[in-house]
Amino acid sequence: HRRFDYRPKTDPYCQARYTFCPTGSAIPVMKEEDVIEVYRLQAPVWEFKYGDLLGHLKIMHDAVGFKSSLTGKNYTMEWYELFQLGNCTFPHLRPGMDAPFWCNQGAACFYEGIDDAHWKANGTLVLVTTISGTMFNEMAQWVKYDNETGIYYETWTVQASPDKNSTMWFDSYECSKFILRTYQKLADLGAVFKKIQTNYTSIILFSGEPIYLGNETSIFGPQGNKTLAAAIRDFYNPFKPHQSVREFFVDLFKIIDHVILNHQFYLFYNLEYWFLPMKSPYLKIVYEEVPLPVGSKASFDV
Repeated sequence: HRRFDYRPKTDPYCQARYTFCPTGSAIPVMKEEDVIEVYRLQAPVWEFKYGDLLGHLKIMHDAVGFKSSLTGKNYTMEWYELFQLGNCTFPHLRPGMDAPFWCNQGAACFYEGIDDAHWKANGTLVLVTTISGTMFNEMAQWVKYDNETGIYYETWTVQASPDKNSTMWFDSYECSKFILRTYQKLADLGAVFKKIQTNYTSIILFSGEPIYLGNETSIFGPQGNKTLAAAIRDFYNPFKPHQSVREFFVDLFKIIDHVILNHQFYLFYNLEYWFLPMKSPYLKIVYEEVPLPVGSKASFDV
């Protein structure tokens, strides 16, 4: 997943149904001698609205919590879409614009407090390690860098097959990957993690070797490929927000026709378009174990 030099301003066209990071705050500077507990947080996606519904499908959202022993204050840190999942996964086809329009930025959110009820009700709130204030402050500097350079949300993992050692063509870039990066950074700073099982959700597409198509300019620009541009727009059209039950089923049939019957998927990744020659089982949601990390530094004993 490519890193960028800066985060561009978002277009006013991109609107969120739910405000991104409504109570967000700056990451505080902790005293060096502070001892800070680190918690693994996980709950079903949209748990606040649908309860455990998506939890039954193992579609989970991840975050990390901190508790300062000196102040007693709790904090939550997570990474998610600025304009909700649908906007990050598929573009808008705007009148008068040839190229699909993406609202696909993601970012970190830090705020005071841990909503115990939210994480405990249908998910997880468990202590995974303890760190010093110095380690926390170094982590905070890394979060700033990570947030300014890793700016685009990517829903899909793309693999060659369901086999464990299968080739991964594209890796996702979403909430769980931010948490895994944070844990790894803490481990590299000297954190020693507890030996507990940790699982994360991945939504996987299965494809033969991807074919590079080009970027927005080369495909949709004045000298672009009009046939390819029309094919990409036609592919994304059924994923637009639905206005009626009838339209939903018509569009669902079109999606099945593209992806399963004709083995086609167009992926937008690192601001470039790729063609995926899809193959069975096409899509799978997995909830797989990813062990807590081991750091590269000597352990720091608090």
